[in-house]
Amino acid sequence: MNEALRPPPILSERSGRAGEAARAYRGGLLFMAAVGTAILVWQLSQLLLIVFACGLVAMMVFQFASALRRRLRLPFWLAFTLAVVLPLAFIVAAFSLFGAAMATQFELLLQSLPAALEAAKGMLMASEPGRRILAEVPGLMPTGATVIEVAQSVVSNVGTVLSMVAIILVGGIYFAAQPKLYTRSLLALVPPRSRVRATRTWRRVVGSLHAWLRAQGVGMAFVGLATGVGLSVVGIPGAPAIGLVAGLCEFVPYLGTFVVALPAILIGFSISVETGIWTILVIIAVQQVQGNLVSPLAQSRLADLPPALTIFSLVAFGLLMGPLGVILAVPLTVVGVALLRELVIQRRRAP
Repeated sequence: MNEALRPPPILSERSGRAGEAARAYRGGLLFMAAVGTAILVWQLSQLLLIVFACGLVAMMVFQFASALRRRLRLPFWLAFTLAVVLPLAFIVAAFSLFGAAMATQFELLLQSLPAALEAAKGMLMASEPGRRILAEVPGLMPTGATVIEVAQSVVSNVGTVLSMVAIILVGGIYFAAQPKLYTRSLLALVPPRSRVRATRTWRRVVGSLHAWLRAQGVGMAFVGLATGVGLSVVGIPGAPAIGLVAGLCEFVPYLGTFVVALPAILIGFSISVETGIWTILVIIAVQQVQGNLVSPLAQSRLADLPPALTIFSLVAFGLLMGPLGVILAVPLTVVGVALLRELVIQRRRAP
């Protein structure tokens, strides 16, 4: 009787082939969906970077507001308002002082530049290689059209950067005003059976970002203070403003010192050759101490991020995603390391 109920071999073979075809079809659909998702993410990479930057701003604003609320016993709305207004006012004041100091000193530099150029020309004319260099200079000078084109490009890029900064600030403020709403919305996209693990991973990532922000705050404070004090001792006008801007720009590692290096060195040489040399030494000393002592100690104690990984992440994200990738390279690396530890290393240790 069992032999009578058993399907013919041809039917069982056909059903097996149909099952394999269905599995292959589903696998092909999944592969195409994964490729399409990867292409979509790559095309929207700049948008995703902006959203990530908004999240960083929201994290900093919310942490500052929580600290003000705990220490000053303020209601949340007042603490949140102060957490938004005070940093913006500080940044605007720092760059305003920096711009005013730079404008005054560059005006003096332009006034003394003709005499310096004449002196340099006289030194070059005293030797045969110098005369060859002077003979080649007119051919190397850009034309008026080239100068105008470069100026238009710079102006358009400045406008793009300012609009992007405004979007990031506004988005970060909105995220910080209702962080639980957006967190719950993200967790709602996760299947119910995976929400516990997703919550644990989210907390690991947020904790790593908090630790990195604290370590980065230590480095920014050191660069700002050391640059301001060192340039004040050398005799550079507007040294405190230069130090403030250097500290703020140090949010991107190794950038703060280099941003202020060129204007500070030009101002130093406009005063005297000795002042220019001392300015270069101060900038190099600050960068060396920051890169070899302060940053490794802060990162090892708070964020546990290797310095070599920081440098390679700056290069990699800069090549892949441009200037915004450079700015967000280190926090993105922090997120990647946290995900690696939580999803791979902890999973291997679980059994």
